Amino acid sequence: MFLEVSNISKQQHGAYILKEVSFTQQQFQKIVIAGETGSGKSSLMKIVGGMGQADSGTVMFEGKRVPGALEVLIPGHPGTAYLSQHFELRNNYRVEEILSYANKLTDEEAAEIYAICRISHLLKRKTDQLSGGEKQRIAMARLLISSPRLFLLDEPYSNLDMIHKSILKKVINDIGERLGITCMLISHDPLDILPWADEILVMKDGEIVQQGSPAQIYNQPVNEYVAGLFGKYNLITPANVAILAGLPGIVFNEKSIFIRPEAIKIARTKKDAIPGKVLSVDYYGSYWEAEIMLAGAALTVKVADGKLRKGAKVNITIAPEAVWYL
Repeated sequence: MFLEVSNISKQQHGAYILKEVSFTQQQFQKIVIAGETGSGKSSLMKIVGGMGQADSGTVMFEGKRVPGALEVLIPGHPGTAYLSQHFELRNNYRVEEILSYANKLTDEEAAEIYAICRISHLLKRKTDQLSGGEKQRIAMARLLISSPRLFLLDEPYSNLDMIHKSILKKVINDIGERLGITCMLISHDPLDILPWADEILVMKDGEIVQQGSPAQIYNQPVNEYVAGLFGKYNLITPANVAILAGLPGIVFNEKSIFIRPEAIKIARTKKDAIPGKVLSVDYYGSYWEAEIMLAGAALTVKVADGKLRKGAKVNITIAPEAVWYL
């Protein structure tokens, strides 16, 4: 097993910040840890990389136990690299100087990493001449030239503008595909998580509340907390499910009905559809979002064109396979 995390627990001020957390990661599998602020994501990742100390439980990396930060002179574990949200670069140093201190690779190998991190053109600059996104990619390169086999990235996309975020996404993809390094990252943005991850661990109050593929987490959340982390949704309570009467394949089983906005379609005819009225329409660039009032409840609907108008009468339909019962 490449990485095996077993029953990790940690308390702080008498309360659990991690409680019996267990999961595994295969080599080259891309895992994301998601969850609200304070759910234990960063604490868990630090323990995985040997940068934090668990009260109980074990982390095994490539068959060897990862000691906690308090058990070693210098925290960290061979073969792993951890990029903190709060990385630091020395001021008034040229980039090539900072990188040379950590570099044990040949010039050719180092040049490939600099190219992958999109920093080749920055090597002669001083650190006080760099943007935040450039500094982050240099910090990544400094870790990558130690040739880790597991790269842990703690909120790598936070505080980045869209341009630098787009560059960083390409860098992280290349780290996995071109360098063959297994990556795990923490993020809270579904647009950063869903296209990249093979597996998602959703945390709340120090525990994993759901684990699965991006499609499972997005379309079949275990509760409203998980649903809300990954975008807008409609939840129709048992008291209101009758508003969907007339749609084929919908089961009324005393559970709430969960539907993502894009799963609701505007029908051309009244057949196998239910009537509604458009309350509002908002433009989001690549799609429009409308609030449609049915018989006593409003649904959020995502559409690809801007033909809907406020006040218009419409018919909606929902495919049975797009419905999830909570």
